[in-house]
Parts: sequence; C-alpha cells; structure tokens
Amino acid sequence: MQLLLDSAIRASGPIALSLLLFSSVGCQHNSVVAETQQQAVAPIATVQLAHLESRFHAAGEFVPFQEVELHAKVAGYIRRINVDIGDRVRAGQVLATLDVPELMAQVQGADAGVRQSQEQISRAKSDVLRAEANYEAAHSQAERLQQASKARPGLIAQQEIDDALARDRSAAAQVDAAKAAMSATQEQLGVSQADRQHYSSLADYSRIVAPFSGVITWRYADTGTLIQAGTSNSGSAPVVKLAEIDILRLRLPVPESLAPYVRLGDPATIRVDSIDKSLQGKVTRTAGALDTSTRTMQVEIDVPNKDRQLTPGMYAEVALNVAHAGDSLTVPTQAVDQTGTPYVLLVNTANRVEKRPVRTGISTSTQVEILSGLSQGDRVIALNLASYQPGEVVTPKQTTSPGQEAQ
Repeated sequence: MQLLLDSAIRASGPIALSLLLFSSVGCQHNSVVAETQQQAVAPIATVQLAHLESRFHAAGEFVPFQEVELHAKVAGYIRRINVDIGDRVRAGQVLATLDVPELMAQVQGADAGVRQSQEQISRAKSDVLRAEANYEAAHSQAERLQQASKARPGLIAQQEIDDALARDRSAAAQVDAAKAAMSATQEQLGVSQADRQHYSSLADYSRIVAPFSGVITWRYADTGTLIQAGTSNSGSAPVVKLAEIDILRLRLPVPESLAPYVRLGDPATIRVDSIDKSLQGKVTRTAGALDTSTRTMQVEIDVPNKDRQLTPGMYAEVALNVAHAGDSLTVPTQAVDQTGTPYVLLVNTANRVEKRPVRTGISTSTQVEILSGLSQGDRVIALNLASYQPGEVVTPKQTTSPGQEAQ
C-alpha cells in the first residue's frame, strides 16, 4: 500500500501532495471541534459570603395565659352565684356561695369541743392545786412525827409514823396523777382546736373565690344546684371557668429539624387575619422537648391583650427567625445533595468536575451555609447534579441563583 501511495505521489506531482496534506490537517481540526461540542454546559454558582436568617412559617393558636375550672371543695347547694359569662373579676372576689348546713353544725360542734377542753383544763389545774396542798399537809405531818420520835424515842408509836409516811407518799402520787390528767386535757384541747380549724377551713371553702383576675368564660351551675365535693375521684362538675386574657399565649409547633435552633428572645412577626392586624413578638418559652406523637416542639410567645382585640382560640400566621448566621460561606440550595453525606460538584480550574463532601449549617429556602469543604470563590454546579459525573470536563456557565448575584 505504501509503495502504491508513493508511486501515486510521484506520478501526480507537487499538486497532489499539497491536497493530501490539506485534507489531513482538516480532519484533525474537525476532530478537535467535535470534542469541544461534546462537553456539557454546566450552570455554576460561586461560593460567596452572606448573612443568613432561617425563617419558619407556622400557624399558631392564641390561648389564655391562665385558665382554670373552679370546683367546690365541699358538697352543698348553690345559695348564690354572683357572676355570669363575660364578667371580669378580680383576684379574691367571691364568685359563688354554697349552703352547707351540716358543715356549720360541725363547726359549732368543734367550737363546743374546744370550750369543753378549756373547762376541763381549768378543772385539772384545780385538781393539781388540791393534790399539791394535800401533799404538803401530809408531808409536813410525817416530818413532824419523825422529828418528835427522834427527839424522844418511844413517845410516838411506830405504827403512827408509818401511817403518816404512807399518807405522804399517797399525796405525792396524787399530785403526779393530777398533773398527768391536766397534760392529757391540754392535749385534748389541741385536738379540739385542730378539729375546729379543719371545719372552719371547710366552711371557708363554701365560698368560691377567684384565684386570679380574669374573665368568666363559662358558667356550669345556677342557684340551687347541688354541687359535689371536688375530690380527684368524685367526678364532680365545676361551678365556673375563669381565664386570664389580658395577656395571651400564642402556641405554635416547631418541627424537629428546626427545634435545636429556637432560642428565647428570637423575634417573630405575627399576622392575625381575622382582625387584619400585624404584631411583633419574641419567643417567651419553649417546651425543651419534642412531642413524640408529632415530632414537634411547643413554642410560646406572650402577646399583650389589654384592649381585648384578641380572643382565645384565634389563629395567627407566625414568621419566626429560628436561626442566624453572620458572614458565612453560602451556595444555592440546589447545589448541595443532602440525601446522604452532603456533597457538591466542584468545577476546578481545568473545568473538570470533582465530588466534594461538605459540612452544612443552617439553610433557607434559597441558600445553604457551608461550614467546611469549600472556600470563597470556588465554583460549584448549581443545578441538576445527577446529570454530571466526577472527572467529566464541562463548559462552565455562570448562573444567577436565588439569593446570589451573578458574577
């Protein structure tokens, strides 16, 4: 073959040689152009420094700051009920009074028991004084007989001396017994006083008073209604329901992914469509734990309600700034694959694709914070990561992603 080609060149002359060389160069040029055309165009974004705020939107519900159903401590009939729904009451105000005749009788009986114990103490004191007087007389007589017997032996019969000593000891024992009886009577007085205090306290419970200032939101009983004692196992009905609404709690659930970032004092924007009003607030308290059934954490915002425009049970849309980052490295959200270990597709200086693992921080709807793995100015593929493979040479094309300026 080579011999035939050489022969053709010698036969055709220099013109044929020039045409052959031109054809060879043209083929090489077409090969380079084809290779360039096969390179995929990759939309890229540049790693930038930015300030991020992650905002969370959720529906919250207003509930009273405090709310309680008031029960009766003792059983009885409603003698008088002083309030109705919508009434504003102050702390300590009497809301209802019960008629409990048997309880008043028990109070009177306890008072009588105290008086009886006091009288018994007075009588016991008199018994102690009498016993002490008898003891002094018997003791003095016994001492005189003993002294006379020592002064003139045989003057006094020994039997008489023994009888005097026995009376002396008996009188001493009577003193001890009188003192013991008085002590027991004093103890009984303490029991009687405790009973009186018990029944007096129960009598105080016949008046149902407001534990705090608020509004009566429901009334369960009327005059003459029989109310059972509000013990834990009696199933008794309440008398009224009281709510404090001058300040309300706005409760909203925060999902598990954002719960670690919520801090006390985080600002929130509150929109109440039912009254066409926008408010500003701050996170007042958090549950500090997730509800295992919903995988959310309860967050509360205290909202002043002096003008009472807000009503418990209203809903509000809340925009909560749950996370903040200062000047941080950021990339578009679509540039990070977070299905497993987060990674990006980096386009190096040779326009070759590299798979680069990264560690992410907070994220917004458009941007993700990069804590490690990238440097400012790096180029990453911004869209459709599944369309590119590591090692592939691409044609980078700068794109403008949401939250980033075009370079």
